[in-house]
Amino acid sequence: MGIKSFQGARKHQQMVEDIPLKVSDYMSTKLITFGPEQSIEEVIDTLINYRISGGPVVNDKNELIGMISEGDCIKHISESRYYNMPMDRDRIENRMVKNVETIDGNMNIFDAANKFLNEKRRRFPIVEQGKLVGQISQKDILKATIKLKSQHWKK
Repeated sequence: MGIKSFQGARKHQQMVEDIPLKVSDYMSTKLITFGPEQSIEEVIDTLINYRISGGPVVNDKNELIGMISEGDCIKHISESRYYNMPMDRDRIENRMVKNVETIDGNMNIFDAANKFLNEKRRRFPIVEQGKLVGQISQKDILKATIKLKSQHWKK
């Protein structure tokens, strides 16, 4: 006697290739960027007004040269207060993180999520041919998984 399957008829499953899983499918492309000559006060105003926690710093050719965050601004405020120095004289280029790790737009979003966990970052810029083309944040990864919740995670 043969073995019977009690699973019933199998439905045709969508192939993984049909599901958008790349970082470039979910990255933000309309970014608020900063210039290296801007003051820290300008950054603080922008962060508050746009309700963001940081952003990329680019030169006049739209090349990524750094990242500035709320933490960088708070550090500046703390040091200004401690050393009794005026806040308005310092520029982003003196406070930004210059060694910026980027992420590949072709990376799978699940690998990107893992990178967020390992690197403990809130955002990664995406650079193509030396130019800033987008940014992926932890929130973008969460939005992507919500969109994919009805899909299968694996083949």
